[in-house]
Amino acid sequence: MSTVQISASDVNKLRQQTGAGMMDCKKALVESNGDFEQAVDYLRKKGAKVAANRQDRESNEGVVIAKTTTDGKRGVVVEVNCETDFVAKNEDFIAFAENIADVAIQENPASLDALKALSIGGRPISELIVEQTGKIGERIDVSNYEVIEAEKVVPYIHGNYRIGVLVGLSQEAEGAEEAGRDVAMQIAAMNPSAIDKDGVDEEVIQRELEIAKEQIRAEGKPEAMLDKIAQGKLNKFFKENTLLNQEFVKDPSKSVTQFLGSVSKDLTVTAFKRVQLGA
Repeated sequence: MSTVQISASDVNKLRQQTGAGMMDCKKALVESNGDFEQAVDYLRKKGAKVAANRQDRESNEGVVIAKTTTDGKRGVVVEVNCETDFVAKNEDFIAFAENIADVAIQENPASLDALKALSIGGRPISELIVEQTGKIGERIDVSNYEVIEAEKVVPYIHGNYRIGVLVGLSQEAEGAEEAGRDVAMQIAAMNPSAIDKDGVDEEVIQRELEIAKEQIRAEGKPEAMLDKIAQGKLNKFFKENTLLNQEFVKDPSKSVTQFLGSVSKDLTVTAFKRVQLGA
């Protein structure tokens, strides 16, 4: 029996994250000793409908900037945070974030710390962040920096700087720019976990199989059928959560792989990055 005290706010937080009923959430937290990840798994195993977005809905404000080099071979995504939506919409704050992204494009730093050590106008970005904090009166920080390289990199910014996406394509073919933007919009909307099933962590695969088997047992199916049905559920997971296997949002009769192939033979995604504000 759990000895962890489960508060009403914990129950409400899990309910907001999953969409499950309040009593179900309370029981899930009790059974998992207050561990939210385990509580989500408990709900799924019991057949509760769990919302796709499992991240805490409380998030920082700010902007996400996505840019590429002039030759389109490298791209960066930078997340710059503040405390309020009012500041996030301020032109000077957005320009500050754009300047940081420009430096990242020019200098190609190896890490977030290396980016903060670079200079704008002869002054380190880390120093400028402190200055902006004092000037604006809110905590300012650069919290995320991602970079990819490919034959063709396409950037996309969604929802008034709230999501930044980079898509790396295998070739710079005719129509690749537009196709890359369509795929970037798909990534922003559908939030795939990997390019294809080979990119899914083995731990995630085993977790999905375990959840599937518990669901099947709950339905009263024979043990002899568990592996086959669980594999079918895993294949469905791959289809829904890996980019190339997803239905193409603009034409659900095609997968993303089929859409890219219709633009140019052997055109595919070699890398992608998706940065969501506060995630």
